[in-house]
Amino acid sequence: MLGGGSWATALTKILSENGSRVDWWLRSKDDVQHLLRTRHNPRYLSAVQLDLNRVHPTTDLEEAIEEADWLVLAVPAAFVQPVLDKLDRDALKHKNVISAIKGMIPGKNQLVTDYVAERFRLPRTQLGVIAGPCHAEEVALEKQSYLTIGSPDAGLALAFCELLRNRFVSAHPATDLDGIEYCAVMKNIIALTGGIAHGLGYGDNFLAVLVSNAVQEIRRFLQAINPQPRDLSASAYLGDLLVTAYSQFSRNRTFGSMVGRGYSVKSAQLEMNMVAEGYYAVKSIHELNKKLKVTMPITDAAFNILYERISPAVELEILKEKLR
Repeated sequence: MLGGGSWATALTKILSENGSRVDWWLRSKDDVQHLLRTRHNPRYLSAVQLDLNRVHPTTDLEEAIEEADWLVLAVPAAFVQPVLDKLDRDALKHKNVISAIKGMIPGKNQLVTDYVAERFRLPRTQLGVIAGPCHAEEVALEKQSYLTIGSPDAGLALAFCELLRNRFVSAHPATDLDGIEYCAVMKNIIALTGGIAHGLGYGDNFLAVLVSNAVQEIRRFLQAINPQPRDLSASAYLGDLLVTAYSQFSRNRTFGSMVGRGYSVKSAQLEMNMVAEGYYAVKSIHELNKKLKVTMPITDAAFNILYERISPAVELEILKEKLR
C-alpha cells in the first residue's frame, strides 16, 4: 500500500482485516512511528485501529514492495511520478498494480495506469483500478459500500475483488479499465463545479441538472478518447459520480464550495489540508480536449474559474444557459 491518506487507511483496514499482510509505505517517519505506537493513523481516519500483526508501516519504499504480490497506489496523482520514479524499471515486473487514485499525472495529462505501464513496461493485464461509489469515511464506519475493480484481465479483477469482500464491502469486476478510470477523474471535476454552484447559493434543482448534463459530457468525452460500448448508468460510472457530487465527505465538492464562497484556490487548498484531485484533473482533461474538441461546457467552466481566474458568479451565469 502506497500512501498515507484516508483511502489508503481504509483499504489497509479492509485488506488486513480480511487476512492479507499489508506492507504500508508512508512518507512521514513521524506517522510511521505513531502507527507503530498507537495502531492509528494520526492524520486521517484516526479512529480506525489497525492490526500490527498484519499491517507493517514503513518509510522504505523498496522494502514495502519487495515481497508484495499486489501494489496498491493510493497517493495523490501529483505525487505518483516523484514516488515511483525512485524505483528501478524492473521493480514491478512480477507484480499486479491497482490504482486507487482518482486523478491524472499533471503535466503528462496521463492516466495513472498508463503512466505505470509506460514507466515499468508492464502489460495492461497486470493493471487494475478501484472505482466506487465509496467514501473512505464510510468504510471506516463499516457502512455498506460497493467497489468495482476494472482491469482488462477479468481474472485479475476478480482476484482483487476477493481480497476486498467482507460483510460490509461488495466488490465486482469489470473490464473497462480506461472508461472507469477516466470517469473517476471526470466525476471530481463535476463535483468541484457543483461545489462552486453550492457556494454561490445555487440549490438542488440546479445540481440535479448539472449532474444530468455531466453524464452526457462524460459520455461524449469517453466516446471520443476510448470508444466502446459501456453502460454509464452502472455504479462504477453514475454511482461514483453521484456520491462525489452530493456527499458531505466529498473533498472536491468542499473545495469547490469554498471557491464559490470567495476563497482563492491557494487558500482553499491550505485550509482543507487535503488534495482535491479535481483541481488538477480540470487542467488535464481541458488539455486533452484541445485535440478532441468535444463539447464540454462544465469542464470549460471549471477551467475558466480555476485557471483563467474568471469570476465564479460570471462563469456559472454563462454555464446555466448551456444546460438543459
